[in-house]
Amino acid sequence: MSKTEVVVYENPDLLAAAAAARLVTRIVDVQAAKGSASVVLTGGGTGIAILRELRESSARDAIDWSRLDVYWGDERFVPADSDERNEKQAREALLDHVPLDPKRVHAMAPSDGEFGDDVDAAAAAYAEILTPDVPAFDIMLLGLGGEGHTASIFPESPAVFEKDRSVVAVRDCPKPPPTRISLTLPAIRRAQDIWLVTGGEAKADAVSQALAGAGEVQIPVAGARGSRRTLWLLDRGSASKLTKVYQTPTA
Repeated sequence: MSKTEVVVYENPDLLAAAAAARLVTRIVDVQAAKGSASVVLTGGGTGIAILRELRESSARDAIDWSRLDVYWGDERFVPADSDERNEKQAREALLDHVPLDPKRVHAMAPSDGEFGDDVDAAAAAYAEILTPDVPAFDIMLLGLGGEGHTASIFPESPAVFEKDRSVVAVRDCPKPPPTRISLTLPAIRRAQDIWLVTGGEAKADAVSQALAGAGEVQIPVAGARGSRRTLWLLDRGSASKLTKVYQTPTA
């Protein structure tokens, strides 16, 4: 049965460092158990900070990078060289500095890629990568917005109502850039472990509402639940409106 855990760190720097350490341990454990592992990356300040911490960690070499599949939960539909692109940020922070198998890095198409500016075709192509069945991703990293969005699924948007497709084109996002590609909640819930990582008081309302059982239409991050575990990794600011006090483990 899926369980939910919450861990609160003192500040964003500790949050990123601890999440990176946890990520190494979990990937190594999964690889030891079944030979390979899959991870779904997120963008945003905290998500990229985790990747930078992992790059600098001496423990990173414990991972067999050649046996790791890398996916993304969402992507900004912008040119490949845009600094807004999650893939570019992830490559600069970590991916270009470790010996990954290029065939196992599954990026979403940019707006100047093989599908041009056809975001629907780009989304459909990513869905094809996930067929015939959406992978049961081992670890999925997700952030969230102050209004409760996760990946590029925004409150009361068409994407939050999607039940059949694994990947959708997203238009008219309230947060720029307006056009994106995103996994849907059904695809997200295929992940074994979902780690929701965020910091700052601006996220506190969304965090508290999601953990209090808000509906996913109004607070989409409330619908992001791992099939094995949902782990919230927070700093003091983002946890400031929780009614229950959570502590950082000492071991």
